[in-house]
Amino acid sequence: MKRFLDFVFSLLALIILSPLILIISILVFIASGRPVIFKQKRVGYKNTIFTIYKFRTMKNGMRQTKTEDLTEEEIENDITFIGKFLRKLSLDELPQLFNILKGDMSFVGPRPLIPQEDEIRKLREKYNVYSVRPGITGWAQVNGRDFIDDEQKATLDKEYVEKHSIFMDIKIMFRTVWVVLAGKDIADGNTKKEGDEK
Repeated sequence: MKRFLDFVFSLLALIILSPLILIISILVFIASGRPVIFKQKRVGYKNTIFTIYKFRTMKNGMRQTKTEDLTEEEIENDITFIGKFLRKLSLDELPQLFNILKGDMSFVGPRPLIPQEDEIRKLREKYNVYSVRPGITGWAQVNGRDFIDDEQKATLDKEYVEKHSIFMDIKIMFRTVWVVLAGKDIADGNTKKEGDEK
């Protein structure tokens, strides 16, 4: 049922949001040229690797790592002016609707890791987190996000796997809207200050 709902709602969202996606694509191209879409390998369902899509917010050549591992200087020097806005409202995540449509992701689930995040990846394997599809938002993202450590994130991911339901997913979606609009629990680089970009 969840996969069916993901497919239907991602398709509807892509149709409804297509004008916004087109406008953002043009703005990203004006700000920093091609490619407009940033592609990155992530760890997904059943611990397999897939390619995630985002609007590119950083200049070409930026090193690929967790956002919180980037320095303030790297963020300030390499993020584009439109990238700051997109990250502030999480609009850079919109291309992940295609990932949902393809079946790589769900609307709600543990956020997909980059393969190099060894510590939390092992914890997720231990907690059977890869038995569900990763999501655009998740239980950890509405319970601390960038201000909790890997052990806490993995524990929250485990809790989601054990308790998830349609009602829990709806609750997470509503809390996500509030977190994004409030700019809550978002860190930029090594800066741990509420209200910073993710």
